[in-house]
Amino acid sequence: MDWFRGRSAPPSPLVSRQRLDLGEQAPAYALYAIGDVHGCIRELIEAENRIADDIASTGVPGLVILLGDYVDRGPDSAAVINHLSRQSAQGLRRLALCGNHDEMFLRFLTDPRSASTWLDFGGRETLMSYGVNIELVQRRDRIDFAALRQLLDDAIPLSHMEFIRKMPASLKLGSYVFAHAGIRPGISLEEQTDEDLLWIREPFLSRGPELPLTVVHGHTPVAEPEFKPGRIAIDTCAYATGRLSVLKLYQDEATLL
Repeated sequence: MDWFRGRSAPPSPLVSRQRLDLGEQAPAYALYAIGDVHGCIRELIEAENRIADDIASTGVPGLVILLGDYVDRGPDSAAVINHLSRQSAQGLRRLALCGNHDEMFLRFLTDPRSASTWLDFGGRETLMSYGVNIELVQRRDRIDFAALRQLLDDAIPLSHMEFIRKMPASLKLGSYVFAHAGIRPGISLEEQTDEDLLWIREPFLSRGPELPLTVVHGHTPVAEPEFKPGRIAIDTCAYATGRLSVLKLYQDEATLL
């Protein structure tokens, strides 16, 4: 991550995540944003192949920005985290931002008892991808958290936990802001909380950022990528549709791969 320059977020009631700011100048390279992955490893690899082919055909280098929600609901969350936590075999420069599902997963791993509602939010599928069957430690509605703690310690690599823990909450580059959910309208980026960046829907969806910026985000599913005033939404619900959207931004032009 030393390719990026960042600064820490102000204190927040949530875990404070880094916000990256690469300056006001538009980059000389292309930006590729990937929507919510949700355990869809095959679609992620196909998306990266499209990006690699585009870079090779244009000769213009690029930065890949993933918008969060790598786990839950889809078939293989463990494979997605394992893939992203390693160097790209194609030489892609990647930055994985944090999504609300990733944050909930980390909280569950840290304290399963206090974050057990995540299990019904797509968490059971994520644990199964790591070989953890929650039914083995659950009797009716009661979970044996001591036994679950042992299963988690045996199954979840510490490197995966650290990868999620270190994910930034946002990236600003030129006139673009990349964040999983969006931003609170009219509030400076420095004053946005992690909860804003990872969870917000309204009033952001109806009002936009109300700042001289364009926010590229996921979180709220759309049938097709949406280009709205001040924001671009690219979560096309890959786990249900099989379509993982890739947005390319280069020289004031926005296209879809």
